[in-house]
Amino acid sequence: MTSVAPEHRDNLSNRKNRRIGVSLAVLVAGMVGLAFASVPLYQLFCQVTGFGGTTQVADANPKGVIAREMRVRFDVNVENTLPWTVKPAASITDKIGAVDTVNYVATNNSDKPITGQAIFNVVPEQAGIYFNKIECFCFTEQTLQPGETVDMPIVFFVDPDIADNRELNTIKEITLSYTFYASDSEGS
Repeated sequence: MTSVAPEHRDNLSNRKNRRIGVSLAVLVAGMVGLAFASVPLYQLFCQVTGFGGTTQVADANPKGVIAREMRVRFDVNVENTLPWTVKPAASITDKIGAVDTVNYVATNNSDKPITGQAIFNVVPEQAGIYFNKIECFCFTEQTLQPGETVDMPIVFFVDPDIADNRELNTIKEITLSYTFYASDSEGS
């Protein structure tokens, strides 16, 4: 019988341990990379699919206007820690594809500069992929001085392709809702 020399056994064992160590290091690095990439990847997924009522971003409406009308209702919620009053825009009814501009109005009720930010969603969620914003204040930090009131415009249109989605044929109203919250940034 042939026996394996102890030196050769040690070399094989060291190579296997190194291979396992490198594999584990690559696995950990990959997991850390995925953790950092998960938020942008999820955001991209939501933008592409309209998942969760995520709207689309556009420069203009290249598809034109169709005869079907859609009512767009605007809603607002303000977190308790943000001393702002925010009034939503009035609901509008317009032809699908028409580009409209509305304003939310925000007032800082405190005696110091306060920075806030807004996130949004669209209801029904399936309509999010057809709601296109050309201009919006969402995800942008806004600093309001004490007592200051500002108009916060939204320029948008509903994509005419919504008429091709049979599941949304009965939809006559879309709600765009914003939630305002205090930002971690200090006021200026």
